[in-house]
Amino acid sequence: MTEVRPMAAAPASLWERDEELAAVERVIDSLCAGRTSSGSVLVIRGEAGFGKTALLAETRRIAEARGCTVWSARGGETLRSVPFNVVRQLLQPALLSLMPEEAREYLGDWYDIAGPALGIADPGERQADPQGVCDGLVAAVRRLARRDWPLVLMVDDAHWADQETLRWLAAFAERLDDLSVLVVVARRPGEATPESARLLETVAAAAGGPVTSLSALTPEATAGLTRATLGEHADAPFCREVWAVTGGNPYETVELLAKVRDSEMEPGESSANELRELNRSARGGGLVARLEELGIDATRFAWAAAILGTDISVGLVAKLATLKPDTAARCAELLRSARILTDSGAEDGELEFVHPLIATAVYDSIPDALRTAMHGIAAQLVTDSGLGAAAASRHLLQVHPDDDEELVEQLREAAREHLLVGAPDAARRCLERALLEPPAPEVHARVLFELGCATLLTAPAKTIGHLQTALAMPGLEGSARVDAVIRLSQALMHNNQLEEAVRTVEAEAARHEEGSARLRLQAVQYTWEGLYPGEAGSPGRSERLAALAAKCTGRDNSERALLILRGFDAMARGESAEEIAEVCDRALVNGRLAPGLGWTDTEWGLELPLMLASAYAFTDRLDRAEALYSDALRTYESAGWSGGHLALAHAYVGLGHRRRGRLREAETSLRESLRLAERVGRGLPLYWSATCNLVDTLLARGHVEEAWAIAEQYGFAPPYPSTIVLPDPRSVRGRLLLAVGRTKDGINELDAAEKAAAVRGHHNPVLVPWAADLARALAVEDPVRAAQLATEVRRHAERLGTDTAIGEALRCAAALETGQRAVRLAAQAVAYLEASPCQYEHAAARVEYGIAARSVAELNRGLALARSCGADGLVAQAREVLETGRGLR
Repeated sequence: MTEVRPMAAAPASLWERDEELAAVERVIDSLCAGRTSSGSVLVIRGEAGFGKTALLAETRRIAEARGCTVWSARGGETLRSVPFNVVRQLLQPALLSLMPEEAREYLGDWYDIAGPALGIADPGERQADPQGVCDGLVAAVRRLARRDWPLVLMVDDAHWADQETLRWLAAFAERLDDLSVLVVVARRPGEATPESARLLETVAAAAGGPVTSLSALTPEATAGLTRATLGEHADAPFCREVWAVTGGNPYETVELLAKVRDSEMEPGESSANELRELNRSARGGGLVARLEELGIDATRFAWAAAILGTDISVGLVAKLATLKPDTAARCAELLRSARILTDSGAEDGELEFVHPLIATAVYDSIPDALRTAMHGIAAQLVTDSGLGAAAASRHLLQVHPDDDEELVEQLREAAREHLLVGAPDAARRCLERALLEPPAPEVHARVLFELGCATLLTAPAKTIGHLQTALAMPGLEGSARVDAVIRLSQALMHNNQLEEAVRTVEAEAARHEEGSARLRLQAVQYTWEGLYPGEAGSPGRSERLAALAAKCTGRDNSERALLILRGFDAMARGESAEEIAEVCDRALVNGRLAPGLGWTDTEWGLELPLMLASAYAFTDRLDRAEALYSDALRTYESAGWSGGHLALAHAYVGLGHRRRGRLREAETSLRESLRLAERVGRGLPLYWSATCNLVDTLLARGHVEEAWAIAEQYGFAPPYPSTIVLPDPRSVRGRLLLAVGRTKDGINELDAAEKAAAVRGHHNPVLVPWAADLARALAVEDPVRAAQLATEVRRHAERLGTDTAIGEALRCAAALETGQRAVRLAAQAVAYLEASPCQYEHAAARVEYGIAARSVAELNRGLALARSCGADGLVAQAREVLETGRGLR
């Protein structure tokens, strides 16, 4: 029989891995081909003991022999709760080689965002955005990778990696097209949490090819390995029994053969029946028994090492196991000889378990009560070393509940530290554990409130329960109670319980006397009603809001919030633009957002500044609107908030460009917004904002097929969200349907837009432009209604009083007329829109006027404007008329 043998230099654990090693060599060759080559991902999957770690070690050897830089890290079963643990390990070689000022220079703007997560910078005072931190880590590694090309990143036991690292790894793996890096990931199948498994599948998908799955050794390979280890005289029955006992598991095979050799057992058929018992001593209970044979001190040493899991130094283990230094050193040597511990390879002489299977078996063998007690001691050791509550929290999570007020405070502090570096899941675990202690009665409600804040975006339904329980308990009074009520209303909104959100703040406001707290609650109530008027509106709301705002001078943020809400409501209703601007201006401090009402201030949220900017945008105050939108974008980018907040900022910057008539720039911003929104999740209001504005912009550009493709791809169709989307999505979709020739469907959609606008009381013809498009669509089929609609558009436009609204109303009227009346109306539209900041509408009016008046000069002016706007459809229309030339003057 032919035996399968590995390469001569390969260790025993690499038998029958020729195909896998060939795959490794191919990807390393591709990496080393040049800096311009694309990056790649290699995923190695195999059961425990199948040689993943050995294959990674050989990958390192091959890569380093080719001149590659190799960074490596591994997950740990007891370390999954430590955020950013694995990515910190991975980057240690690069970070340790840089002076602090060099690290800041390399990471640039990302230093303050990713630095705290990597442990190289102190966190700021504000809670970090998890998506921003993830993006910062991606950017940091990309920059370091360019310095250290050719670079190989290796992650072992990725199924045990912390979720923060896996989010980074998934994002990084998807961005290797322009970065020459090799990422090698080894994992077991089926041992990850559902969320970790999803992220690992994303990594595997980035590999673009089949996952490398390791299989057990064949009987032939096992026989070859047995004879290579014990000698050629090992007979066939003995070799078959080795395979039967180990199941072809490479690690178990190597360990069993080492024990056979140590015991000087004769490798023949007569001793084959002893192999099963010998193998049992290497795993589970057998390993524990073997450990006990080494003595109580060695056992305690091994237990302490298993509790620590990482950074296993003899000195630290001695403290945890209460051993004298010389005794600890002797135990370390015993455990090395027994192949339980080995040197980690670090310069500081740290130890590690020979295999994760051994670490798991030792950890599980610690008596429960002793295990929790040792975690408590370990937490104290970490705290005493000055590493902080967050570093100690993985041990605190394992301590048995015991009404310990100090432990509750440590866990609360750990949660705060986790939030500051962008690890809300870790914060949630700490606070959930604090509740089990339990907290003292006077603190209990505050812990629930903090937990509710930590889970708001990830689990709004749980947040609701936490906050409702907190508010029903003593301990939240004054401003803390108001904070909790507002946070509860936010959670209810995120959970689509719109009416209850409004009623919650309304009921709390009724409990308060006149003053800042009541004003603040009323402002939140009106905010939710303003954003969700079709769902949570109440009769007389606008009148009550106007009366309340009339008393406000803008002396504090509660009054400023009410002024913003009044301005936005008046804008949506189509009231006087001059009065709207005056109300909005009163909400500013020296022309800027007031402290506490900024884009990253969490007390009020981003809704208010967005409302303020949009009130300006749809009343022709585009300079002010664009300044606020651009400020939002700069603020979120510098703060590292690259999730939903940044997506919205790009969407509204795009809206500003669209209103201004910079259609190319609008499309670029909106596509970036949509890309970011995709990462957050479809169906959210920010997703609708990006999609609606992109479709509107593409229609303005004349890219009708592309607009339809975007609408189809991203679900821009009923049912619409209950929140306000700017501009009105029904009006935009109605215009889209008309543009693609589905006239009847377009008319029906615009009729639906009319009804929805009436329910909400929204009559701003620029924000909700359904009537002008419907009038044009009905011009032939129902000219009477079309004329009525045009008259109504003109009435609402004059009430609003902006050049854009009146000019657009005149364009609509001109489209329904013929002859000189059409020419006169078109000329009036041009006059108004020339004074408007909205250059696309001006360009459209110029082209329409040129066609109506048969004027070459006006068509050329319109053509030039259309080109500058990027309105390709208008350009083509003007060219066609000019080229035919019939009847032109």
